Amino acid sequence: MSALSVFAETGAERGPTRWRMRRRYRSEHLLVVCGLALLPWLAVLAHGLPGTTTAANWRTVWIGLDSLEALGLIATGLLAVRGHHAHALTATATATLLVVDAWFDTLTAAPGGDRMSAVVMAVGAELPLAVVCVALAVRGRARPTT
Repeated sequence: MSALSVFAETGAERGPTRWRMRRRYRSEHLLVVCGLALLPWLAVLAHGLPGTTTAANWRTVWIGLDSLEALGLIATGLLAVRGHHAHALTATATATLLVVDAWFDTLTAAPGGDRMSAVVMAVGAELPLAVVCVALAVRGRARPTT
């Protein structure tokens, strides 16, 4: 980010490229501000949410999440096989979904067999697949052109 601010300050380039660089710089700051604004909200959630609840669309939520994971894995695999650079993006999104799934599965499972099953799925499938996706994303990230 410091290189970006130096670039914007020096005025080394005029025109649309400079405008895009300055806009990106502002967008990065906006993301930081929004992240910081969420911190007090975490305290509100910690003190305001009930310890247990019943969800009306429980099946739909889990089917939807697992469907997105399946689509992400398929898209990432197909894009990677074809050598398309977008596979890094789908791999990142899919890894995120897999980690979120592992997190919610284990923390919302009932104690006993259900929780053990969730932990086995997380450790044996979801988290290893997330690691594979992250490795694909890192390996496929865009390299600067010279």
